[in-house]
Amino acid sequence: MTIRLIDVPMDFGANRRGVDMGPSALRQAGIKSALTQLGHHLEEEKRTVRVPIADHAEEGDPQVKFLAPILKGCEDLSVLVRESMAGGAFPLVMGGDHSIAIGTLAGLGAHYKTANQTWGVVWIDAHADFNTPETSPSGNVHGMGLAAAAGLGHPALTRLGGDFAKIDPRRIVIIGARDIDTGEKQNLKQAGVTVFTMADLDRLGMAEVARRTLEEHLGSVQALHVSFDVDSLDPEVAPGVGTPVRGGLTYRELHFLMETLGADGRARSAEVVEVNPILDIRNQTALTAVEMLASLMGDTIL
Repeated sequence: MTIRLIDVPMDFGANRRGVDMGPSALRQAGIKSALTQLGHHLEEEKRTVRVPIADHAEEGDPQVKFLAPILKGCEDLSVLVRESMAGGAFPLVMGGDHSIAIGTLAGLGAHYKTANQTWGVVWIDAHADFNTPETSPSGNVHGMGLAAAAGLGHPALTRLGGDFAKIDPRRIVIIGARDIDTGEKQNLKQAGVTVFTMADLDRLGMAEVARRTLEEHLGSVQALHVSFDVDSLDPEVAPGVGTPVRGGLTYRELHFLMETLGADGRARSAEVVEVNPILDIRNQTALTAVEMLASLMGDTIL
């Protein structure tokens, strides 16, 4: 498979700086060698998404902070993702904070709309990122990305890449959620998004959650996108994240999920976000993220 690496060093979506260095941390952790050893052909997207330094930018509307630079970065990213898909490559987007998903999903939505194909999103995250400016307690756009892709939120975000919902919310499955805002819960329920919380995982086990995801909720779609926020992992496994939440996925739980998604064979794109080397310990979080991505891309024990 041809995998195109796309760097998005953006950290406007949250209050804590540092995730702009995430792509470099993943490269230092050996993402290229890990995927090459699996037999994949790697392409470098030379047009790295350029974003200004967050400390030099104007925050703007406190309900949708740093909207202008986020829009610019996501518009550029959507084009790169769409071009990658059209060329038959697997776009692997490396962030950056999770606001970049607005661009990733916009590019994918435009591609699948043109191709007349059905697709679904597996969102692996401690957070649902399904806020709107009205429900967000912080105004941080990294908590609005998935809602925007589903057609909810600020018009500038929902219309990015075209004035249509990029993904049917009934074809979204969130896994590992454990920190959801009050208004966000209502958004999720009304939209029909499937959410497997950590409590669900405790009760059902990851094998059953993965089965339900792929067979019951996303069984009818032709392609999958995997959005992997490293804060889905427990902070003991992945300390280098901006918004850690205790009680997350174990190494083995996520490893199993990624292996299962890889074996399914429908994954056509992925992104990894929120690696923050400033808060990390000896690049532990990036190293773990690389191992998980390798499992998604075909690495197995036997």
